[in-house]
Amino acid sequence: MLQELRVMQAGVQILAGFLLILPFQSRFEELDDLQITVYLCLVGLAFLIQALLLSTITLHRALFGLHVKGTLVQHTAATIPMATALVGVVLMGTMWLIFDLVLGRTASLVVAGALLVLEAILWLAYPLTLRRRALRERG
Repeated sequence: MLQELRVMQAGVQILAGFLLILPFQSRFEELDDLQITVYLCLVGLAFLIQALLLSTITLHRALFGLHVKGTLVQHTAATIPMATALVGVVLMGTMWLIFDLVLGRTASLVVAGALLVLEAILWLAYPLTLRRRALRERG
């Protein structure tokens, strides 16, 4: 779980950094109200994800040495799917924003929808299919 958190945290930090530099670009002034709203939501979500991921660290520090590893593992196991879902939203929203700026609203909706479907397949359907298969083979 620690490795999953490290990878996710690094990725979200890079994405948040990318989002933070956008207002300093000359073209940012061309954004319409919807694009600005989506941008601000993406920045807020990126920082919410960071806070969520960092909560596992603060919890670990608070519980260290108390021999309650199960509580820590349970919290972390619950945090990872929430953070993953939020990362999916930020990825999709970022793709929407970029494609909306470069190619227009229709293209952005198609790309964001396609990414949502791909995330659902890769992050839900495929793992659940493999899990069912493994459970059948096991017993």
